[in-house]
Amino acid sequence: MQTRILGNQLEVSAIGLGCMGMNFGYGTVADEAEMIKLIHAAVEHGITFFDTAEVYGPFTNEVLVGKALQPYKGKVVIATKFGFNIVDGKMAGVNSRPENIRKVAEESMKRLQVDVLDLFYQHRVDPNVPIEDVAGTVGDLIREGKVRHFGLSEAGASTIRRAHAIQPVSALQSEYSLWTRQHEKEIIPTIEALGIGLVAYSPLGKGFLAKIDENTTFAAGDIRNNLPRYTEDARIANKALLDLIQSFAERKQATPAQIALAWVLAQKPWIVPIPGTTKMHRMLENTGAASIQLTKQELEEIEQASAHIKVQGTRYTEAMERATGL
Repeated sequence: MQTRILGNQLEVSAIGLGCMGMNFGYGTVADEAEMIKLIHAAVEHGITFFDTAEVYGPFTNEVLVGKALQPYKGKVVIATKFGFNIVDGKMAGVNSRPENIRKVAEESMKRLQVDVLDLFYQHRVDPNVPIEDVAGTVGDLIREGKVRHFGLSEAGASTIRRAHAIQPVSALQSEYSLWTRQHEKEIIPTIEALGIGLVAYSPLGKGFLAKIDENTTFAAGDIRNNLPRYTEDARIANKALLDLIQSFAERKQATPAQIALAWVLAQKPWIVPIPGTTKMHRMLENTGAASIQLTKQELEEIEQASAHIKVQGTRYTEAMERATGL
């Protein structure tokens, strides 16, 4: 697989693997042995970029990723995140105080079985801690050899600029796909000007752009049960976008998921999507997107057609959107 550069010379595979859903967020916990097998197969098929966080579980996702990738130490890039309080096994508000950042760094290294964290994101902006203090603390960890690269997640343009002025930001992780494009207005131009890469999470719309329709049901505990964009009515209305993607999939002899990922890859050479999955065939399907080239004309056709499709439902509830810090 081809590679891409995020920010300050962080080289990763053009498509990464989001590991959260393997045991957090979607109502079911996959078999650990099967997930380790999937992660190993991902490496064998060229994926070198893996995403996790302390709050996924909490903690158990880092343990899984660390165990799976231990044989590939030094050959892969693992991204993890700080920025929440965890009380009685649950997230309990944001916390990016310097002492907590340091605590998370030490504990994440142990769970991931590494001596240095490749990419350390602030998971969500903490309104109670100046971003300069956050950037400064991660900068100190970089100078101490405990972290290689600093990242932000779902941060606004002003926050990104302020952080980058203290400690260069290598990557911004934010949601980006054919049906989540609000970051194109201000965020993407900002990081392009600063030389920061974009790591696109949910590039398949949490599965919608690959296989979800009005007949799909979600397991108890699946976050999509609570999201406005995944109600039955919204899924019926949003099928127009899926139909558009399907038409290009047929034209390119590809799957809808591959077209959706190829579209993300085509937007900028410094954007890296990190689709997640618990299924081997889906991981292999996703990696295949890296070899699909959408022509300039095809991209223009998608742009023109999608401009007439209004996505129904916000990506998160209002309370969740406020928590992103945008």
